[in-house]
Amino acid sequence: MHGTMIRSPRAWALEQNDRRIVFASGPEATMFAESRPFRVAQHRLPAWKAVLPTGGHAELLQPGRPMVAAPGLIVPPQLSHTCAATSPYVALFIDSWLLPSRPGPIPLGAGEVRRLLDALGTTDSDGPGTCTDLAAGYAELRTLAGRPSLLDPRVAHAVHLCTLHDPDMPIASIAIEVGLSAPRLRALVRQDVGIALARLRRWGRLRTAIADLPGSTAALAAATAGFADQAHLTRTARDFIGRTPASLRRTEPQTAPLTARHAQHPQKSGDRGSPVCT
Repeated sequence: MHGTMIRSPRAWALEQNDRRIVFASGPEATMFAESRPFRVAQHRLPAWKAVLPTGGHAELLQPGRPMVAAPGLIVPPQLSHTCAATSPYVALFIDSWLLPSRPGPIPLGAGEVRRLLDALGTTDSDGPGTCTDLAAGYAELRTLAGRPSLLDPRVAHAVHLCTLHDPDMPIASIAIEVGLSAPRLRALVRQDVGIALARLRRWGRLRTAIADLPGSTAALAAATAGFADQAHLTRTARDFIGRTPASLRRTEPQTAPLTARHAQHPQKSGDRGSPVCT
């Protein structure tokens, strides 16, 4: 396996045999793309997720509910679900406060998926592209999902510190910086964002660790991102994205889509920044 650094401090591409994965993270979004179908285990992500297959469709299964299948899906934060893409795909992750609240998944038509992929610059139908414009992808996603409400400036600064600027900064220090007590800050974040500040900070740490994976061991990436140890990183990855850090680096047998494992019939559904390139 070899790594190709993309012109961004938080982006990379890895290739092994016929598998290619691309990661990029910026202030508007985080992207993970893979050149093969994949299924992730049940998880609950504290961020929005857009699943954009480049040729097949996306499948989502919530406990106790019928499966949803569509050319693409937008999944709201904190939704417990399993998910699969039946072709190479791009997954776009957006922080929870950057889109308006929705109660359930949003099916996307083939044209909407294509517009999002075109905005990102990932237009290769055989797999993930090597050039991505996260700001343009977020702007296009916002035209589909709507504009969010403005956050309290103190909350906006706190979640920015926790998820992007310094995920390892103690919550007490963040509270002092925004002129609040730690309990008051936690309450405001939960009220405005709907997710605990500590959980948002773990999401920021996970992104930092994934960004470091190609150039270090999982244990070192965990320590650098502020996790207690590698096991803590692995548990967080399983909880948030339904897969382990090791699965992002090694070749694994392709897994069957959800439709091959469940009998339910799916419900079919009919700003701009600089691109990041290899």
